[in-house]
Amino acid sequence: MCDLPLRLEEIRNAMLDRLIGREIQLLETTRSTNDAILNYITRETAAGIVVFAETQTAGRGQRGNVWESAVRKGLWFSVLLRPQIALTDSIPLTSWAAACVCQTLLQFGVEAIMKAPNDILVGDRKIAGVLIEMRAQPKAPHLAIVGIGVNVNQLPQDFSRAVRDRATSFAIIRGCSVDRTAVAISLLRRLDDAYRRYA
Repeated sequence: MCDLPLRLEEIRNAMLDRLIGREIQLLETTRSTNDAILNYITRETAAGIVVFAETQTAGRGQRGNVWESAVRKGLWFSVLLRPQIALTDSIPLTSWAAACVCQTLLQFGVEAIMKAPNDILVGDRKIAGVLIEMRAQPKAPHLAIVGIGVNVNQLPQDFSRAVRDRATSFAIIRGCSVDRTAVAISLLRRLDDAYRRYA
């Protein structure tokens, strides 16, 4: 199970008739999924598109921090949304996404908490993070790019020395690998169910 690719068609089939997941792309590698989705869209692109990557070469977190994305070890993805909120009001979106991540982790046996503004921790170690990037759109609802990273099957050696003492994963906590596709489906469904208040 560890190091197997995400099962794209299974994820697509699980998200049929949903807003989030109406279109799902999987890239083998990209600089960051937030950048990839921004390069993909036009003014007419509908909300709900999701872009996954098996690895990112320049993944980023809050305040320009680097997000490490070991190949086929975690979930690295972004969602395009057009929420009816002000351009400067991304905090509720961050809380929505982080809560969905925490609930999904709990479903798979890992209890985590959100540490403002966007870190998701187990104890004092980061297991996931959320990055919201807003873009103004003339005469149209603003764009919100919701980037989410979840550490799933990394072992300690998969993290650089710089973050090894501050990061964790499903596999480290549970002592075994986890089906990334199952976690992806659960998280996307939870995001979609909880998003209706912003649509």
